[in-house]
Amino acid sequence: MNLSSWGKVLLLAAVLSITSIGSTHLYLTMTSRPKLVVATTTSLFDTGLLDEVEIQFEAKHNIDICFLSVGSGIAIARAQRGDADMILVHSPSTELEFLEGGYGVNRKIIAYNFFEIIGPASDPVEISGLPPIEALKKIASAGRNSQAEWVSRGDNSGTHSKEKTLWAAAGLNWTQIRDETNWFIETGSGMGNTLNTANQLEAYTLTDKGTFLAYTNAISDLLPNLAELIIQGPQLLNVYTTISTNPSPHPQANFEGATTFTEYLLSEEGQQLIGEFGKDKYGQNLFNPAANIIRTGEDTFIAQMIKGYAFFGDSECPPQYRFGHPELYD
Repeated sequence: MNLSSWGKVLLLAAVLSITSIGSTHLYLTMTSRPKLVVATTTSLFDTGLLDEVEIQFEAKHNIDICFLSVGSGIAIARAQRGDADMILVHSPSTELEFLEGGYGVNRKIIAYNFFEIIGPASDPVEISGLPPIEALKKIASAGRNSQAEWVSRGDNSGTHSKEKTLWAAAGLNWTQIRDETNWFIETGSGMGNTLNTANQLEAYTLTDKGTFLAYTNAISDLLPNLAELIIQGPQLLNVYTTISTNPSPHPQANFEGATTFTEYLLSEEGQQLIGEFGKDKYGQNLFNPAANIIRTGEDTFIAQMIKGYAFFGDSECPPQYRFGHPELYD
């Protein structure tokens, strides 16, 4: 076999080694630069934010970022196995378990926005503007009377975790209502597919603001049957964090690369990128930078909401879950 043929074989082998499993999207490039594998939520990736972050970060650092786009639960499981160098997610309760299990260190809050309850533009249950808990009670009652449908991600993602918390606050057991198949539909997949299902059925669902805006922008409205009905408020707060994989159980993890990426997201440039993303295309920002709010409390109301929802005790990352790099918490 000549050298050219060997080259083709090696290239084919490299291509075949890059796989996609389920709803996981793994993006790798053939480069000699160090790799940084970031397991992240679909609600960040689907908006296009991470594409822009990757471009700007790689222009400044000799690191090749590879994003694993999955639900927060799966992202955390990947890092627990050592298959990712860090996570970028939005599920405080499972993040705490990740830290307590010794799998992650150096948690930092980087951004926030709000979940929304969306549904048919006609809003047959008349929930528009109601408190989220009251709205869910009305949707469940209407659903049991065959007057409404609800679509759930059902995928152990951060959005799914928030949904279960809201149902519980409404006095409804998510596991029990899930079995009421006449009105409760599970997609078992990401936000995009869940939104498309809700649009087709003209059903209600919970979404993060960023993904919904990305699907309903002025250029291409992919969800013509759905409208924002309940937005913002403390119960709908959505907080995004980074956590580096603990190098103690996983010495192969690119811990320094993860730290470099975290520091970039927290930097003035990174925070500005997060805060400005979407304004030109969607007419408004999809995410809000959180680093200065956490550091200075400059917006007291938002700072208190974030601390009440996403802090563990009085800290975004208690000291026992920190590993080197004290500058992250100065």
